[in-house]
Amino acid sequence: MMKNRIVLGIFLTMLMVVTSCSSDDNNGIIIDTANIQQISNTVKSGTWRITSFIDSGKNETSNFTGYSFSFNDNSILTASNSSNTVNGTWSITDDSSNSSNDVDFNIVFTSPNNFEELSEDWDIVSINNTKIDLIDVSGGNGGTDTLTFEKN
Repeated sequence: MMKNRIVLGIFLTMLMVVTSCSSDDNNGIIIDTANIQQISNTVKSGTWRITSFIDSGKNETSNFTGYSFSFNDNSILTASNSSNTVNGTWSITDDSSNSSNDVDFNIVFTSPNNFEELSEDWDIVSINNTKIDLIDVSGGNGGTDTLTFEKN
């Protein structure tokens, strides 16, 4: 009888621990069209850096080392380091035609070449107050690109 109570106590304690824990993304934003404004506000708060950019299997993160990205009002995107500033545009849009993700994170740079590689209508994999994970599967060659921003 005492053994059953100990086992039950351990089980209940473990159950409480498991149910009270959340995923690593405990402050994540639900990615759907109802939350576009919340996603936009999160992106506009502070500056961001690219911590990973994989272009069809090739790690190109180093092309953006030292750059801080600011997602500003009026769709203005600025990437700057100690000697250069590159301007682009960004938006978050409803893409109901895509059944796997109704929200696109759009980035457009017209130059220089390494920044043009970021120009895509990315799907948001996950987003929280400190990290944005994006993915794009090319319609042409089927290559997969991934992009991660982390807050400075």
